[in-house]
Amino acid sequence: MSVHEVSNATTNHPLSGVSMTGADIVVQVLADEHIDTIFGYSGGAILPTYDAVFRYNHQHQKDGQNSPLALIVPANEQGAGFMAAGYARASGEVGVVMVTSGPGATNTVTPVRDCMADSIPIVVICGQVPTNAIGTDAFQEAPVSAIMGAVAKHVLLVTETAELEATVRTAFEIARTGRPGPVVIDIPKDIQNQEAEFVGAGTLALHGYRSRLQAVVSNRLGDEDCQRFYDMLAQSERPLIYAGGGVINANAAEPMRELAHHFGIPVTTTLMALGAADTKEPLSLHMLGMHGTAFANYAVEDCDFLIAVGARFDDRVAGDPPKFAPNAKNIAHFDVDVSEISKVKNASWHHIGLLDRDLADLLTYGKKVKFAKDFGKWHTEIAALKDIHRMNYDRTSDLIQPYAVIEEINLLTGGKALISTGVGQHQMWAAQYFDFREPRLWLTSGSMGTMGFGLPAAIGAQFAHPDRLVIDIDGDGSMRMNIGELETATTYGLPVKVVVFNNYGDGMVRQWQKLFYQGRMSGSDKSLHNKDFVKTAEADGFKFAKRLDCKKDLRKVITEFINYAGPAFLEVVIDPDAGVYPMVGPGLSYAKMITGDHIVGRQKVTDKQPDPNEMF
Repeated sequence: MSVHEVSNATTNHPLSGVSMTGADIVVQVLADEHIDTIFGYSGGAILPTYDAVFRYNHQHQKDGQNSPLALIVPANEQGAGFMAAGYARASGEVGVVMVTSGPGATNTVTPVRDCMADSIPIVVICGQVPTNAIGTDAFQEAPVSAIMGAVAKHVLLVTETAELEATVRTAFEIARTGRPGPVVIDIPKDIQNQEAEFVGAGTLALHGYRSRLQAVVSNRLGDEDCQRFYDMLAQSERPLIYAGGGVINANAAEPMRELAHHFGIPVTTTLMALGAADTKEPLSLHMLGMHGTAFANYAVEDCDFLIAVGARFDDRVAGDPPKFAPNAKNIAHFDVDVSEISKVKNASWHHIGLLDRDLADLLTYGKKVKFAKDFGKWHTEIAALKDIHRMNYDRTSDLIQPYAVIEEINLLTGGKALISTGVGQHQMWAAQYFDFREPRLWLTSGSMGTMGFGLPAAIGAQFAHPDRLVIDIDGDGSMRMNIGELETATTYGLPVKVVVFNNYGDGMVRQWQKLFYQGRMSGSDKSLHNKDFVKTAEADGFKFAKRLDCKKDLRKVITEFINYAGPAFLEVVIDPDAGVYPMVGPGLSYAKMITGDHIVGRQKVTDKQPDPNEMF
């Protein structure tokens, strides 16, 4: 059987039958997939395809217009991977990375794993040494299939030029379908140089994958399934929707909102699903989990029917699974991946399918049978939870509080800015204190927790949405990881805004060390590092680069920063003792949540501290 699956013997593609080099085939498929931006760094084994991009742009560029395949060169390949991830997260389209062999490929391992962990669709095109040199420890050779196979959704090594076109098309299909994820294509240099006939259609014969995918697509909610769901809703007095990142990935935020609005069901989201529900709405509880809002976590404690949508009950949310949602008599679970069902918490009812379609079908059935129930008492309880246990901090301190900075930016942007973050305390502060009116406004490394994500992801998002306000909220530790990408932002004239909260150390690590290691700051205190972030930004071309270290200047400087027309950099020297609260220790239930000195908790926590082995 041929590796190609072509629906018709002939295609309508204008280039069908034309002989092309492998490199030209790759570029033409990218064009056919409507890719407009490639992030990557060149090198010997990928040069034929880089040259093909140049020639394609020269041939197809129209007067006064940008290149049809913009080629964005970062400081390093890890930056390219995170830019593609930011592009994909912000746009919902597949991000593309193009790198050379050996270190070029291995530098993308972390972004690939990051995308796999958060179900983000990217395609990584790696150059490889010639086929006859594979396995000989040739110059800049790396075993990409072996390395990436452990961290990617799929890896494809091309050994026949005739299979290249179908392989590239298949990579995009796998990346965007089902549960999205990263796909890596390893293309030897001789395959890029050899010629083959361009078909214009066709994919590899992945019968098992497509069969499983079709089973999900064809699995629609029946009337009996819907009736069982509404029977559980009828028995409930305190229903709660727990939305995960799958809602964003499936573009299912709108039908989920419609379902919640129609029946008056409050919504809380994971870190990855911020924006799935409009955080400014009365029945939105913002984020739950380890550093979720106290009122969201208490609502989970109180609810009697938990409706999980595209969520996986991970350890940041359900640290103590048996005690998670302890009063829920029923748990319903919607997902696209059957492996997530009852993996952590047993579901009373579940459905595997397409989230956007299934939620719409469920609402349609509810309207058809005229289901109605008054959850007014629960709404009153929700309002009280949000009032009593609202987010708060020391507003009288003479030191700049990071929460105040975010509140001021949020006031100016109204919950409509694209927010990217690194990883650490600043990530959690941004998640807690920003509003998100829409999906795909929040870009963060969730499951992997990769420092250095924020700046390149913001750059990728700015390419996806050149006319939108994109802000990277970063920390001094995370910023150091990929600080070279500051120059990428100015090189391409991107109006991205970069905030660095400087507490002279790895704040989240220090918070744990203060709590559980008697204040021994092993490797986390950077106060001896003589880094001048403002001068660094200026050296990389930022015309607006300022340091904010006086509380009385906060509003004025932030307003100037946000309103600046081009790329802008702001270092904010914050209270080094500012902490992230609420906090639920690893392996603990929400009943043991620590709310700190300024957020009202239900009770004092007297439980034992987590063992150091459980941290993070």
